Amino acid sequence: MVAGVTSRRGETAQHAQLKQLAFVWAQAHGFSACAMEVSLPKCRYRADVAGYRPRPKQIGSTAVFECKQTLCDLRRNNCHTGSARRRIEAICERRQSLEARLRTHYPNLHNGDSLFPEFDCENFRAIGHRGYARLVRELRALQNRLYDCTKFEKLIRYRCANLFFIVVPEQLFRESEVPVGWGTLIESNHTLTLVGRPIWQEATADNCIRLLQRIAIAGTRGLNRQLEISRQEIAPI
Repeated sequence: MVAGVTSRRGETAQHAQLKQLAFVWAQAHGFSACAMEVSLPKCRYRADVAGYRPRPKQIGSTAVFECKQTLCDLRRNNCHTGSARRRIEAICERRQSLEARLRTHYPNLHNGDSLFPEFDCENFRAIGHRGYARLVRELRALQNRLYDCTKFEKLIRYRCANLFFIVVPEQLFRESEVPVGWGTLIESNHTLTLVGRPIWQEATADNCIRLLQRIAIAGTRGLNRQLEISRQEIAPI
């Protein structure tokens, strides 16, 4: 395990290392207030690393770092809503067209599970049609991705921070896999290199302050864990 990082249950050494490298990189680039496992404002997500860079006499800037150690882990959060919806619509049209043809060729498809024959549903799966089964599988997978795998897009849309970075090992980097608007930090020989700059997002002052507060809370929580301070010791008297 990388020195200085307390692993969460189920976290790998590689993921912990990427987080520590991002933590160090952020501070080296002016984000003097940083923490790991920070709950983000306006959403249910948590950042691997978040940072705040102060500016004299004005609200500072904020950054979020997401560390991904495998391609499937990266893709799990990188579904684009617009393209996914268009693909779902195209599949639904193909499915309706295919079902119409199947009704013609297989007139006895009704389940017979209704008291009224006109409301019986067709059991298309009973045919064993490979093309239809493939369409259903793809539709189900896209629907799951649309509702569960849009983290990167939502963080941009919600303006949770000003800057967003993906942190990945060198062998994992694919230009086509980088979320729109995100920068890319590549790990090689225990060093991070910026290979793609993020697009600046106009986060509100309220969001920046709220993220700074959450960074402070996460940092305090981490220090309590490191110093082995129990909740009982800090419970109000």
